[in-house]
Amino acid sequence: MFDLTAVQSALQEFGLDGWLLYDFRGANVLAQRVLGLTEPFSRRFFYCIPAQGEPRRLVHRIEPGALDHLPGSKTVYLRWQELEEGVAQLTAGLGKVAMEYSPQGGNPYVSRVDAGTIEMVRNTGVEIVSSGDLVQLFEAVWTEEQWQLHLEADKHTQAAFDLAWSYIAEKTRSDRPVGEVEVQDLIMQHFHNNNMTTYHPPIVGVGPHSGDPHYAPQVGSDSRMHQGDFVLIDLWAKIDHPNGVYSDLTKVGFIGEEVPETYEKIFQIVAAARDAAIDRVKNAFAAGEELRGWQVDDAARQVITDAGYGEYFRHRTGHNIGRETHGNGANIDNLETRDDRRLLPRTCFSIEPGIYLPEFGVRSEVDVFIDAAGTVHVTGGQPQRSVLPILAAY
Repeated sequence: MFDLTAVQSALQEFGLDGWLLYDFRGANVLAQRVLGLTEPFSRRFFYCIPAQGEPRRLVHRIEPGALDHLPGSKTVYLRWQELEEGVAQLTAGLGKVAMEYSPQGGNPYVSRVDAGTIEMVRNTGVEIVSSGDLVQLFEAVWTEEQWQLHLEADKHTQAAFDLAWSYIAEKTRSDRPVGEVEVQDLIMQHFHNNNMTTYHPPIVGVGPHSGDPHYAPQVGSDSRMHQGDFVLIDLWAKIDHPNGVYSDLTKVGFIGEEVPETYEKIFQIVAAARDAAIDRVKNAFAAGEELRGWQVDDAARQVITDAGYGEYFRHRTGHNIGRETHGNGANIDNLETRDDRRLLPRTCFSIEPGIYLPEFGVRSEVDVFIDAAGTVHVTGGQPQRSVLPILAAY
């Protein structure tokens, strides 16, 4: 539900004069969510929230009641000239205004307002800045209920690994090679049995397939697992509840009694990168330091680069987690984008560095939640410390 007091408090905290929310036919899903809209409108609208005072809205004559559930005055336009005049009236007296915009298109997760609209608003004389941190507050911050739902999901995602490893061991000992899709189906059934939902089946990759960060096994073309194979499992799911939030974890194993040094060497580099990122977050919050997503990515990436494998770390270190696996808060990224959004209390994100070689790939993924007091929680159980020797462990 839209909370004007909370929005204006955030604007004052961030030193902004206002937030100008705009949408056309659902192009700006972030504005829709912040304003509590359940469906897009067919005509352009603007809703201007000043740091102090009454909000102002601009709507089309065909849809004059479009924003009537929100507080503030209303101006109705018909012609495009009236639209431009109305925008100038909305922003009158404001200096620095936030919109769903990212300089140079640096963060496409936030850039939801088209360039022409940005130009039109700039022509009124205001300075436009990114609303990325504002969006986080109203889109990515978890309630206590959601934190508890995450912990519940975490129990079941952890259990899914035990189920998968045990099944692989059983089939291998029975000399019945198991396919990637078969393990994938086993995990999906486990989710169903525990009131879990997910938008996509897990990644189950054997050998070279583990070296593809977004590998998706297909029926009829998936690989069989045999003794001596390296296996990566990446799974994500949430409790099937309107406010459910995801748990997203990745672990690796070797089908044998003892893990060859080839795999363990790469794993230890990845684990060190993971731990460096976690430590960067913990140390910053313990010291009261403002921390941005790109800085945490740098901490992990430096470890892998120093070990000589920088070119094989082909994705960001992590992503925001919410009701979607890839949520609308700060990502841990200084590769694909330079995410300069702050890591905020009561938000969650993954830490998942990886090294992807032609023969195999290693990724180690945990989730990190920062509570309201700034305490950093790592979920997913004890972070994996070595490649799992599946036949020795199960």
